[in-house]
Amino acid sequence: MTTALYAGTFDPVTYGHLDVVRRAAALFNKVIVGVSVNPRKAPVFSTEERVEMLQESCEDWEGVEVAVVSGLVVEFAKDVGARVLVRGLRAVSDFESELQMASTNHALAPEVETVFFTPAPEYHYLSASLVSDIARFGGDVTRFVPEHVGRRLREKLGGRNGSAGKEGSPSRS
Repeated sequence: MTTALYAGTFDPVTYGHLDVVRRAAALFNKVIVGVSVNPRKAPVFSTEERVEMLQESCEDWEGVEVAVVSGLVVEFAKDVGARVLVRGLRAVSDFESELQMASTNHALAPEVETVFFTPAPEYHYLSASLVSDIARFGGDVTRFVPEHVGRRLREKLGGRNGSAGKEGSPSRS
């Protein structure tokens, strides 16, 4: 049985992320979607909220579970018996940092392989931060995230016609 780990901040989970999860689930017996805790980032959603949104998004997919990753991803992979790290590559601009990360993970745990997935063409441009920015300024994110995620974005960032992005409103840099 091959277990794969797909770790990221998923802030918020997008259809691009879910495309990678779905395709990984078709190839591996078990896929753990790891919600990473990164102290260098200021997420829109708490770790618990991100876990809940992913669980709801993946609830109908057999062999997919969601967990929290609070340390090194490669150490978590070893702890849960994952032999594969799944990573998404949207564009050439992602490649350099992803290659560096994969090489470092290989140096730390040569028994854990990294496999890259490119999202479906309709999601190549999509990033969680872009979706958050669209929601923050009152844009419609329904094409980019599941309905329950869009609802939470509107609640958190001021709503479709709310005050998000207006002078005096908090913003994320």
